[in-house]
Amino acid sequence: MSLVRLNIRGISYSQTQNGAYALILSEVEGERKLPIVIGAFEAQSIAIALEREIKPPRPLTHDLFKNFAERFEIIVKQVIIHKLVDGVFYSSIICERDRIEEIIDARTSDAIALALRFKAPIFTYRNILDQAGVHLQQTETEILNKEGETDEELENIHIENEDISSNSTYSNMPLSELNSELEKAVLDEDYEKAAKIRDEISNRE
Repeated sequence: MSLVRLNIRGISYSQTQNGAYALILSEVEGERKLPIVIGAFEAQSIAIALEREIKPPRPLTHDLFKNFAERFEIIVKQVIIHKLVDGVFYSSIICERDRIEEIIDARTSDAIALALRFKAPIFTYRNILDQAGVHLQQTETEILNKEGETDEELENIHIENEDISSNSTYSNMPLSELNSELEKAVLDEDYEKAAKIRDEISNRE
């Protein structure tokens, strides 16, 4: 079976359903997207890894794993989403130490959070993408009700466009105040808020 390389398109969240997040992966050489429902902690960890300018005051679990692995010279080479059963994606982390390769079973959300930190590529098999992938031109409703994901898991999740408009809460704030709010949000470990503020600052720059 041939492997297909994936990139992270983004994470969407629901303001009405606690713990409901969708991680959107896209094939590098194609238009299909692979939506995966993940937990709040994992979504936060992935978002922090994507937002390179947001640094937690203390290491998160995935940061600790990376520090531990590097201390013992373990390299994460790649992540493979290798199976889809009843709407659940299964992944493997391919590691190497002393030129010996090991395969470690992992939840897909954890595997991707680590792949980001190690700058490791993410792959899936073509048959999984054929089964669970969606095309960009499909509507949000079609994406969220794709076979392999339940309506209960995906209800009220909003799939955001790549061009996200400025949040109205912060659009009228001066830049100095935004920077102060960003620093406070990071210290409070409110990374969802920090990401919104960072988006507004980036739009102005």
